[in-house]
Amino acid sequence: MSTRAPVARRLTLRLTLRARMALLTAAAVALAVAACASAGWLLTRNQLYRELDRRLGAVSGGPPGARDGGYRDGPPPFHGPRLPRRPEAILAACSAEPTGTGTQNPPPGPYEIMQLVRADGRRCTVPGAGALQVGAEDARVARGERDHAYHDGTGVTASGTEDGVRILTRSFRLPDGTPAAVSYAISLDEVQGPLDNLALLLTAVTALGVLVSAAAGLMIARASLRPVDELTGAVEHIARTEDLATRIPEEGTDEIARLSRSFNTMTAALAASRERQQQLIADAGHELRTPLTSLRTNIDLLMRAEAAGRDLPEETRRNLLTSVRAQMRELSSLVGDLLELARPADTEPVRETAALHEVLDRAVERARLRGPGLTVTCDARPWHVHGDPASLERAIVNLLDNAVKFSPPGGTVTAALHDGELTVRDHGPGIPAADLPHVFERFWRSPSARSLPGSGLGLSIVARVVAEYGGTVALEPAPGGGTLARVHLPGSPAPGD
Repeated sequence: MSTRAPVARRLTLRLTLRARMALLTAAAVALAVAACASAGWLLTRNQLYRELDRRLGAVSGGPPGARDGGYRDGPPPFHGPRLPRRPEAILAACSAEPTGTGTQNPPPGPYEIMQLVRADGRRCTVPGAGALQVGAEDARVARGERDHAYHDGTGVTASGTEDGVRILTRSFRLPDGTPAAVSYAISLDEVQGPLDNLALLLTAVTALGVLVSAAAGLMIARASLRPVDELTGAVEHIARTEDLATRIPEEGTDEIARLSRSFNTMTAALAASRERQQQLIADAGHELRTPLTSLRTNIDLLMRAEAAGRDLPEETRRNLLTSVRAQMRELSSLVGDLLELARPADTEPVRETAALHEVLDRAVERARLRGPGLTVTCDARPWHVHGDPASLERAIVNLLDNAVKFSPPGGTVTAALHDGELTVRDHGPGIPAADLPHVFERFWRSPSARSLPGSGLGLSIVARVVAEYGGTVALEPAPGGGTLARVHLPGSPAPGD
């Protein structure tokens, strides 16, 4: 395996984003400038060659046929190529070697070289007009297969100088009908010189463009990445100080602004989560302090009585143990509620077919044990839902426990389940209208309920469980007094429907 790819990858990883942007900008501009320079050089070359071909056509007697692409409306009238004197004699006494080479006589026309080509492909030089190498295209024109041909080649001028030339070969026929061709050539120096100079100039322009683009790319990268630097500074500040109140300017509508808004939204969500967490810890500590203080007081009393060797009256001792047991039960309930609320909200709840009417029956039995002096009735019709039976039972027990807690002595608590609607009604004092919007908040307790046992988490757990299984829950004043709780859970009378 080649080691070049890993080395290039490591080099890319070591470069900063600003350097990579500058390099990419320079590379893109270099490619664009090189493409434009190449296109300009080719267009100039084609134009110069077209001018040479036009001149060759003019000195040879006129444009060679309508197939010449240089004339959109067709060539002007033409009566044949311009030939040297007595072409029959030149072809008959064909000499492949230039005659008159080394003389200072100019060529017989505005062209530099001219020669005849026989049908068999042999060249026949014209005295004092130099010589050209005969190519395959020239031979085809001499055989009459083509009317004319343009191409580059080499030749020897009348002065004996070898040179690169542009050649036009045109066909003609002798008086006896024999096909032949005449070739004209002009030196390419007047084209190659400007093209070479143009190539050097374009190369210099390309190099300068790359340098300028690299500098411009670096400045553009700095300007473009300034918001990223600000975002990086804000992130580093938050990581260092844990200050989630830090905000980043959200100017504009580009990707950087979107990133800034997303970052601000994220920090706001984290700040809200931290605030909820701190509030939960504070509320939990406050709720735990009361039962723990009561437990410590009762246990201290029992221990001091035992240390003093004086037995407490039986009724007092029994009341203390009953209080300890109640406080332990309240602590266990509070810890269970906290564990339920501490479960991540994005955790997928358990979903299985649960008979809600059977869950209600079990919850009612537990509520009867908690309110021995109350009447708890239940009218449950079959209803099956997709959920966790244990979580649903805990939520229904919390509703019933809330109703039992606020029911007067000897009162009645009614539970019913009809067509997926679960209702729990008590005949207590009811909930004031101003308190209804807060009843499902964590640790919220109405002023009238603060003297009663409980943590203020029961209804929060009810709302969470019901929402997880796609249902709704609401509390409202009941007709005739008391509170009516309504829970709707999607399901069906028969399992599996």
